[in-house]
Amino acid sequence: MSSEAHTGPRPHILIVDDDPHTLEILGRWLAREGYSTTSAAGGMACLEVLERQPVDVIVLDVMMPGMDGLQVCERLRANEGWRAIPVMLLTAKDDMETRARGMLLGVSEYLTKPINKHELFNRLRAQIRTRELERRLSETAASIGDAPGKA
Repeated sequence: MSSEAHTGPRPHILIVDDDPHTLEILGRWLAREGYSTTSAAGGMACLEVLERQPVDVIVLDVMMPGMDGLQVCERLRANEGWRAIPVMLLTAKDDMETRARGMLLGVSEYLTKPINKHELFNRLRAQIRTRELERRLSETAASIGDAPGKA
């Protein structure tokens, strides 16, 4: 599976939470801001979505039954095609151990519940901009490497 992000005008966000109410609210907020979204009701469902479609950012709850958000992050970072996808952890659990483990797993952002809509949007825009710049840099580096006369 490729890690290439959705490159259309609407960035694609994968929302992962075991609470249907949270999925509904986040989906509605993000749609109003012009994002396309897919929802997954748990860790395994998240991985199944990623097998079928690329996403630009994952908004991931930490505390979920079965496979929690940190376990999902471990699986994402172990997969070559998914490891570059920015992950924004979303949780009611605001302790240093969880934050530290998330940072070690390469989490891009850590947001606490209740969700501040403006903070979510600002951080999400920053992640999308960063991802786009990384994609462009990678394309530029590849084109330089393919340039005629390159030794």
